[in-house]
Amino acid sequence: MTSIAKPPVRHPSSRTNDLGLTIRDYEGAMSTLCAGCGHDSVTAAIVQAGWELNLEPHRVGKMSGIGCSSKTTAYFMKQSHGFNSVHGRMPSVTSGASAANRGLTYIGVSGDGDSLSIGLGQLSHAIRRNVNMLYMLENNGVYGLTKGQFSASADVGSKSKKGEANEQSPIDPVLLALTLGATFVARSFSGDKKQLVP
Repeated sequence: MTSIAKPPVRHPSSRTNDLGLTIRDYEGAMSTLCAGCGHDSVTAAIVQAGWELNLEPHRVGKMSGIGCSSKTTAYFMKQSHGFNSVHGRMPSVTSGASAANRGLTYIGVSGDGDSLSIGLGQLSHAIRRNVNMLYMLENNGVYGLTKGQFSASADVGSKSKKGEANEQSPIDPVLLALTLGATFVARSFSGDKKQLVP
């Protein structure tokens, strides 16, 4: 039940990282996303990576926009700073935060609607300016929060819940990022944690 808070229990034999923190110290609130959602897998990978990298949670800025993916910042590093911006504007808010405080590690979480539709210009300029952030684009080809319209990354021929086929060519976020000169680009699958964590 998602309305119940996680109990603050620390098992005495829990492994710790170099900071003396357990993996539980990198978790956040309980997820309210649909059961089996890939966004929860991405969140679990962020938790694991943060623990392995010995990130100090209070030195992390979690940034997001609007959509299911943007809810995930509540589900990791509860001791971190966070800001949920308006739809498609996470990159510019992160740019400002980074300019004001360069001492934080910024993790921006966005979705395909947030970044490839309304926020496409914001994404492009964040790449061009080389904003100091990890920009995670959780891409599932559909607007899940508003019940299933195609996003700008939906494959041609994809069928909606009503049976309509997508006729628009998808935007490839990796090709876009490489074209604009991103300093590091990677693509992974939420169902493959071994690949996703690195």
